[in-house]
Amino acid sequence: MQTPQQRAEQRWVLGLTALASFMMALDAMIMTTAFATIRADFGSPVETLQWTVNAFNLTFAVLLLTGAALGDRFGRRRMFAAGIALFVVASAACALAGNAAALIAARALQGAGAALVMPLAMAILSGAFGREERARALGIFSGITGCALIIGPAIGGFITEHLGWRWIFWINLPIGLVAIALVMARLRESFGVPAPLDVAGLSMVALAALALVWALLRGNSVGWASAEVTGALIAGAALAVTFVLWELRASSPMVPMRLFAARPFASGIAASVLFYAAMYGVLFLLPQFLQIALGFDAFGAGLRLVPWTATLFVTAPIAGAAVNRFGERTLVVTGLLMQAIGLGWISEIVSPAVSYSALVAPLVLAGVGVSMAMPAAQNAVLSAVAVSEMGKASGIFNMGRFLGGMFGIAALVASFSANGAADSSGHFSSGFAAAMSLAATLSLAGAVAGLFLPTRRRVVAATATPQDA
Repeated sequence: MQTPQQRAEQRWVLGLTALASFMMALDAMIMTTAFATIRADFGSPVETLQWTVNAFNLTFAVLLLTGAALGDRFGRRRMFAAGIALFVVASAACALAGNAAALIAARALQGAGAALVMPLAMAILSGAFGREERARALGIFSGITGCALIIGPAIGGFITEHLGWRWIFWINLPIGLVAIALVMARLRESFGVPAPLDVAGLSMVALAALALVWALLRGNSVGWASAEVTGALIAGAALAVTFVLWELRASSPMVPMRLFAARPFASGIAASVLFYAAMYGVLFLLPQFLQIALGFDAFGAGLRLVPWTATLFVTAPIAGAAVNRFGERTLVVTGLLMQAIGLGWISEIVSPAVSYSALVAPLVLAGVGVSMAMPAAQNAVLSAVAVSEMGKASGIFNMGRFLGGMFGIAALVASFSANGAADSSGHFSSGFAAAMSLAATLSLAGAVAGLFLPTRRRVVAATATPQDA
């Protein structure tokens, strides 16, 4: 039986880890409605502005697995507080940025801080609660984080409209400083089994992702057959192959390649990368369409994203419960087909004259669809591995999620730039329609990847004996 002191300690753990996770998730979403204002302030094209998101995604994705390893080695509480501190310093640098390059560099630093905070928040929370209480604690933790995804765009729009976009970052300072003080005062230090850091693997995957995204970014402006773009594509592909070969031979690989031999794991990761690519790309361009083409202010654009973002909060818990009844394949394929139809529908109707009310139904359809697919794909990935490897599998899933988001933004911006521009509502609508069509295609490809997930009967078997999945 727990003592009052133990219960109080658990409440502090849940409150502080959820607060940190909320701050990281909010900061990722709060920028979405400020992009148009930042672009106008700095005079930066859409192609440059995408790096304010991609820089964060890249450092977060490639350092995510390292964050957990650093906590195991040097102390989870210590490194958790260090991650919040790094995030706070980077937030101040974002607020003080005088040009797009400085903002991009600061956002990359924010991603590094978040890569320390997020995996350690989960580790600290899981360690503080017993098996019978852990599911409820994780549910509360995920619900609080999910709220940030829903309200983030509207809050970002309100702050941008009334205080200026720099206050999106300044507000992190008091919250972060209070959180650091409470973490050091209230949380107990803990350690895991020290593991060697795969520095070479980290470097290769980061450079591979950077080279491939750079090729997407530069293709329209310098030519897809140019030496610069061709060289970047070749370098990215070569680094990706080298990374795989390195991980196959490494004694302590960052990404154990043998996990991909399990079909549910490989299919779940592939589907996730594709649907997150579509979702992050839409999230980058849609608020700008609402402002530039339809004339809404930043706050109005944020509010008009709620029919799409709120579906995650409503649908995901129901979909999570339905996985055991219908199986992952049914939910992933059906959900991604719904997202493909919703985004394709938008691509067909967008114009400067379209009413916002005409966008609501396809946004809800796409949102419900991807909210069905998310928990099902993650469950397929985690059910395909042994319990001892779930932490590593979760890290790989999230790494793929953010790298997918990075590639999705780059691909949709490349499609936008090839078919439109941000100089008028008509040109923006043309580029946005082409980008939405690509997002629908990515979603459809994700549905195809989902077809390779096992049926309901085989999912049960895989869960029972994950090593045979």
